[in-house]
Amino acid sequence: MRGSEAAVETLRQLGVEFIFGLCGDTTLPLYEALHDLDHGMRHILTRDERSASFMADAYARLGGKAGVCEAPSGGGATYILPGVAEANGSSAPLVCLTSDIDRKDRGRGTLTELDQTALFRPVTRWTHMPEVASEIPRTLRRAFRTATSGAMGAVHVGLSFDVQMGDAGSEPIVRDERASRYPRNRVGPDPDDVRKAALVLAEARRPVILAGAGVVRSEAWDPVRELAHRLGAPVATSISGKGSIAETDPYSLGVVGSNGGLPYRHEILRQADVLLVIGCSLGSVTTEKWTLPEKGKMRILQLDVDPERLGHNYEIEVGIVADARLGVEALLEECSRSISGAARKVDPEEIEKRRRAHLESVSEFHSNETPIRPERFLTELLPRLPDGAVMCVDPGTGCPYLSAYYRLPRAGRWFVSPRAHGALGYALPAVCGAYFARPDASRVLGIMGDGSFGISCGELETLARLSLPVTLVVLNNSGYGWIKAGQKVRGRKYYSVDFSDSDHAAIARAFGLAARRVERPEELTSAIEESLSSKGPFLLDVVVQPLHEAKAPVSKWIA
Repeated sequence: MRGSEAAVETLRQLGVEFIFGLCGDTTLPLYEALHDLDHGMRHILTRDERSASFMADAYARLGGKAGVCEAPSGGGATYILPGVAEANGSSAPLVCLTSDIDRKDRGRGTLTELDQTALFRPVTRWTHMPEVASEIPRTLRRAFRTATSGAMGAVHVGLSFDVQMGDAGSEPIVRDERASRYPRNRVGPDPDDVRKAALVLAEARRPVILAGAGVVRSEAWDPVRELAHRLGAPVATSISGKGSIAETDPYSLGVVGSNGGLPYRHEILRQADVLLVIGCSLGSVTTEKWTLPEKGKMRILQLDVDPERLGHNYEIEVGIVADARLGVEALLEECSRSISGAARKVDPEEIEKRRRAHLESVSEFHSNETPIRPERFLTELLPRLPDGAVMCVDPGTGCPYLSAYYRLPRAGRWFVSPRAHGALGYALPAVCGAYFARPDASRVLGIMGDGSFGISCGELETLARLSLPVTLVVLNNSGYGWIKAGQKVRGRKYYSVDFSDSDHAAIARAFGLAARRVERPEELTSAIEESLSSKGPFLLDVVVQPLHEAKAPVSKWIA
């Protein structure tokens, strides 16, 4: 068989179901193989390579399997980088395939020529370009093994045109349908480390758990909940860790940090004497640039599958190298022996009391003013979300509000926002990946600002072509609101952040979607209900208060 056929057959045998990508000259052999072979996979044609990588990223985070995206050489390889970098920085398993020119044409100024290995090396865990067709199956097996093991992340495989056309031999390709699922291998903890950590937790007066993406990736939410209740410890999360515990649980504290964190949550965290960090890198956003918690003010325990993250940003008393689920299960067992009875150390009624007091202090939730307050939009949206909804949120206007105020009714993979690099344009294509990852979801929603919409609106055609039952919400404030809010803090030197108001509903209708523009609060209820019950894709264009005038839960703006 040809190399391109070996690639397709290997992907099939590895359990791949969806491939997100965009065609190109150097990818012709791969597409011919996808056309000719009976592989059962579905290729999702996108309108932008960047969108393909965002779709694969969302698919990976929500579906428990590695996402797969592909692009041609040259511009295609450069365009697909944002989602690859995001997935790698967020420990989301993703395999990126690119095609390339003939090896014999390298160094001659051939159209689309570039050093793909050098291009992808900084944003992947591993990158490789097979030199012969027979190497393709082995390369792809290693790619999936690397993406789904350990700390997880993105990998890149480049296929030169002549390698795709070359003879891959006739040796049968081994079937391993679970190869694309993650985590591939779970690493158990050192019992001595577990005992040391359990002793510290037994001595704690006000313990707090901080859960990150590692909890969600390893499906550790059940043991995390049990440990929280056993210790009497509130569970705070990073944005990527949202879903580590049902946020309606009495011990759920919610998202903390500079983006979506609320003052009462930070106060409870700062009052802790012991902080157990699980699957969280303690980056700048979650810790408000390493001031939350303040260094040296509490004992810190850290559990992570990546040993290089232990003690990287904070001095820790005990570090546990382990898969989050196995590590928390071991801690739970040890704490069950060392902590007798229901050791309630933080009263959950205290958390609820503070939560309600904060909500009552924000009058915008019930505002009838125009432009529509983002809080008022949430007041109308959140109670109407069907049980089992999946949310894809862009890093702009929607992220702080949904991170702060959307209480996930159940633990698990229900919420996605790109936090490694915060690239705009994520949510619109992400709903496509989310839909195929979670066919069990009652509805998939994509929340974005108008800046993000402008970057990725070409994928409206993709959603219309596939007739996906998704809801898109554009929070329309006619500018790059996040940056303008930052300019306000730095002296109101507003420069090159405003653009003209667009009728995003009209644009969506031109692509074939149902759509509606909302300018007044009293219109929200019927518009939201219409958007959630639509049998096909529906876009809501909600004209909202400019972000620099709003009371978004972003610490530096509030300060």
